[in-house]
Amino acid sequence: MRFRLLTIAAALVMSAACTRRTPEAAPAKAAEPVPVTVDKAATTEWPSSYEAGGIVRAQVSAPVASRIMATITAVHVRVGDRVRRGAPLVTLDARELVANQDRTAAGLVGAQAAASAAAADEAAADANLTLARVTHERIAGLAARKSATPQELDQAVAALAAADAQLRGARARRAAADAGREAARAAGAAADTGASYAQLIAPFDAVVTERAAEPGMMATPGTPLLILEEPSHQRLEVSVDEARAAWTGPGQSVEISLDADAAGEQRTWTTARVAEVDRLDPSSHTFTLKIDLPSGDVATSGHVGRARITGARRSTLAVPDAALVRRGQLTFVFAVDAGSVARLRAVSIGTSQSGRTEILAGLAPNDAVVVSPGPSLVDGQPVRQTTAVSGGRP
Repeated sequence: MRFRLLTIAAALVMSAACTRRTPEAAPAKAAEPVPVTVDKAATTEWPSSYEAGGIVRAQVSAPVASRIMATITAVHVRVGDRVRRGAPLVTLDARELVANQDRTAAGLVGAQAAASAAAADEAAADANLTLARVTHERIAGLAARKSATPQELDQAVAALAAADAQLRGARARRAAADAGREAARAAGAAADTGASYAQLIAPFDAVVTERAAEPGMMATPGTPLLILEEPSHQRLEVSVDEARAAWTGPGQSVEISLDADAAGEQRTWTTARVAEVDRLDPSSHTFTLKIDLPSGDVATSGHVGRARITGARRSTLAVPDAALVRRGQLTFVFAVDAGSVARLRAVSIGTSQSGRTEILAGLAPNDAVVVSPGPSLVDGQPVRQTTAVSGGRP
């Protein structure tokens, strides 16, 4: 027992000695200021702008539909095919149309024969009238000399009147026969035109963008079988509310973007011109701008795009684009306080112009912000201003 007590006492003495020999902890070293470039949030005159989404459509587009009801026998194109003007697209069953052509052709032959017969009858009636007129003159002369009886004169007068009536009738029949012949010719032309409806052809050089026709289907008048588009002239059609009707018009320049709207991805804007402005829709209180795509832009119908329309200038707060820190869907800046400490501050941004971005909320005028902050800069980090840049004017 005495040995245990001595052991415990020795351990306590050694522990105390070790405690006295342990050096005191060194005070925490203060963080060194990080050199940064600083700019100020400046109030500037900023052009008002409005963005609207839209769809790319072909300037020239045409649905191809049948004008008759008939069975589709062949479809000569597929979606994506390029066709030339006059190229065959769809063939319909034309047996009934061909039979109608044959019937009208036979009718034309009969009408022409009837017209020829009527012309011959007219010539015979004209000859009879000439004979009746000569006979009447001769009998009338004899009657004047008392060499012909009154009965012979009456017969000559009656024969002349009958011949004249026969000629008028022959002329009427010939006119009717000529009209019948022309009607038969018109019917033949109509039959030929109707037969042409069995072959649907391309009305212009185009690309097939939709196909709703297959062999064996029944084509009905007015139902589109194919959609054709002229690919060299595309337009971006956007809907704009009526409050901005005065901002734009035909011939005015706007900015458009056809980039994919991916998160965190900057859009590329190009200048284009407004081609047409549709009338105001009274139900939605919007109107449609049709913007011609620049020749270098390649897009297909249905492609999504945006248009940015610029209006009058207004006063707003802006910072350099390089001062923005994007983290996911949020945007921040490092604001430098009076103690030269960088504070990470969330901001709401607007549009960008000439290397600067509009600040809608989160900063006050003349707030100092860090430009191009390095990855090592964190919230609460002391900073040391090395250079300053002056705010630009968009």
